[in-house]
Amino acid sequence: MHKLLALSLSPFLLAGCSHTPQSADISGLWINQAAIDTAAQGRPLLKVLDANGLNLEWNIDARGGKALFSNAFEAGEGQLRSKAPGVWVVDYDGHGTDELHWDGNQLIQKAKAFFAGQVFRRPAQPAPEGARWGTTFRQALNSAYMGGKWKIIEGQGVGNSVVFNADGSLSGLAQNDRYELCLGGDCATQGAGNDTLSLGKGDVADVWIFVRHGKRMEILNAINHAQPDEIPQLAPGPRQWLLEQQ
Repeated sequence: MHKLLALSLSPFLLAGCSHTPQSADISGLWINQAAIDTAAQGRPLLKVLDANGLNLEWNIDARGGKALFSNAFEAGEGQLRSKAPGVWVVDYDGHGTDELHWDGNQLIQKAKAFFAGQVFRRPAQPAPEGARWGTTFRQALNSAYMGGKWKIIEGQGVGNSVVFNADGSLSGLAQNDRYELCLGGDCATQGAGNDTLSLGKGDVADVWIFVRHGKRMEILNAINHAQPDEIPQLAPGPRQWLLEQQ
């Protein structure tokens, strides 16, 4: 009798212990961490971003079926729909699609004809609510690429320490108190593919060309070869500073 009872209960026990795994919730913010990690090695910035894909951030509302993206020159929105377990399609109202895969830790944007595949991860420190799109990626990049103390090896203030903060504030580099790296778009076009950044104080800023070699960075004057009524065309000029990351 005991044996028959055990056999009769076994299907119930199996049914009670088994469960169907819930589908992944990919809602929230994701940043292109692969691009940040590669840039942090001291590589040329625009080449790194180009090699690691176009998009810098995804902000996803899976329940609402929305996926917002941002890159260096635009932000947009698509409709999110599930394609298979762990796979989603983002549809831009008939103007193309993107495919996203979740592998348990990372969100992977599938490669397309003209764009490399991209790897996104949850940010360690999301930007405050209400910040402009792309701020979380930019601050993470600033911290990884420009973080720590730098020493002026050549140029005005030689021997001084320079600090580039994640929020874009700056100290120790002449009168400048803020900076912004060019991540693409018009600033990259005007710089003819050279890496550029803006340095400024208050509402006034100038564009400079920089060249990164590992822990050393040259900041060069940007010479504009365009006419006053033309779009700027910047070329490297004399070196203003040589910095070394400590």
